[in-house]
Amino acid sequence: MKAIYHTLNLCNIDVTQKCLIAEIWCPVSDLDSIQFALRRGTEKSGSTVPSILNRMQTKQTPPTYNKTNKFTSGFQNIVDAYGISNYREINPAPYTIITFPFLFAVMFGDLGHGVLMTCAALYLVLRESRLISQKNDNEMFNMVFAGRYIILLMGLFSVYTGIIYNDCFSKSLNVFGSGWSVKPMFGEKGDNWTFTTLKENRILQLNPSVPNVFNGPYPIGIDPIWNIATNKLTFLNSFKMKMSIILGVIHMTFGVILSLFNHLYFNKPLNIFLGFIPEIVFMISLFGYLMLLIFYKWLAYDAKTSKDAPSLLIAFINMCLFSYNDPTNKPLYTGQMVIQCLLVVIALACVPCMLIIKTLVMRRQYLWRRHLGTQNFGGIRVGNGPTDDEAEIIQHDQLSQNLDEEPEQSEEEVFNFADEAVHQAIHTIEYCLGCISNTASYLRLWALSLAHAQLSEVLWSMVMHMGLASRNFGGFFALSIIFAFFATLTVFILLIMEGLSAFLHALRLHWVEFQNKFYTGQGFKFMPFTFDSILEGKFED
Repeated sequence: MKAIYHTLNLCNIDVTQKCLIAEIWCPVSDLDSIQFALRRGTEKSGSTVPSILNRMQTKQTPPTYNKTNKFTSGFQNIVDAYGISNYREINPAPYTIITFPFLFAVMFGDLGHGVLMTCAALYLVLRESRLISQKNDNEMFNMVFAGRYIILLMGLFSVYTGIIYNDCFSKSLNVFGSGWSVKPMFGEKGDNWTFTTLKENRILQLNPSVPNVFNGPYPIGIDPIWNIATNKLTFLNSFKMKMSIILGVIHMTFGVILSLFNHLYFNKPLNIFLGFIPEIVFMISLFGYLMLLIFYKWLAYDAKTSKDAPSLLIAFINMCLFSYNDPTNKPLYTGQMVIQCLLVVIALACVPCMLIIKTLVMRRQYLWRRHLGTQNFGGIRVGNGPTDDEAEIIQHDQLSQNLDEEPEQSEEEVFNFADEAVHQAIHTIEYCLGCISNTASYLRLWALSLAHAQLSEVLWSMVMHMGLASRNFGGFFALSIIFAFFATLTVFILLIMEGLSAFLHALRLHWVEFQNKFYTGQGFKFMPFTFDSILEGKFED
């Protein structure tokens, strides 16, 4: 009853003193259902005055409402935690459904850990009806339960990346047989092998340039022989570092492309030609080119010529500094200096487009529209110009006819060249420096993946290896205790702590590196009317 009176007090009383007027926000798609509910309420109450629903025109900015279900609500909450999107601004949540668990899995890639996480999430998903009916008051459990579909996708993607890394509890699975063979590395005498090489050296070098040593890549993922190689870290570091750069450049470029849809929807051609185009050209000219160099180096050099392969890091630094006199770093292809100089010049030419030209064009447009306002306002020719009173009447009529243009005209009326110049300078500097820092920030994919693999390997060698090393009957009982200890540490350290760390880093990559390319997040959320929110005290919030 108190909630009903509280709601009625929010309404306005009609001049006839016989009905109440409520001004509300509602989705346009729900107008029919609201009309039906009002009609049904009128019939049940036996009222003689029917409820009337009218659409209003207002200059206020509507709230943001994104329809979600039990699957998408968790991902929408991730985006909303950064900031509620502006009205009609593109929503990054649908893309986050795929990119968030994938980037998490790149850092958390382990087949065994992914299976455990998937099983835990499947339990929550399959028994969600019973768990909801129990109404658990544990805040930690409720938070995990609300993100059960996020955890499920993170586990499934971790299984996929674990297969790619060929990593399962720090061990590799040799399903298809290794593509490497040690046999050609030392000679044969008929069918009897000479094991002098094994006696003299504890470590064998498998040189892929020797015929028949490398017989082709492993069908899926990384060859299991790398798990016992002494230079395993050297190989995986190079692979994962380049992979992180490639994924980062693609992710950021996709974010810049999404900004184009915002500019098209809000009809801002200036932001397209002097905002989006310079941004995408700057990104592709420098970091898109770096990504192409990575693929080119993988394809252009084989085992015999790999020792002559130049360093991409030094090549990229020299490219930005116009330094091509380094004798230690040979060019990757002919004409590299000309192409790289051209790309850097193009990237540098994009900076004044965003920094200076856009502000000057905005000022020119403002002055031109102001000039038209005194000569030909709203398509009405008024001789040498209307009087102040006539201009005010014309302007008032024009605004009443097209309320959507009100924000734009009000901005033009208070246009300040200095403020716009400073704002554009901050945006340009932030974007250009952000392209560099954000690309480097994606190296956390490599760092977290390396840390997770090393922690898993240390846990196996220091705990599980001890139980497997014993050969007697008593070792069976010791192994049972050690396995329980190993399983506990695996769940609490590698699954929960490492999983939370990878979750937070994936969150940062989406909030900072991805969403700042197109997402403003300065709107306010649409709060549907419910009596529960009033009774729980959430209505004021």
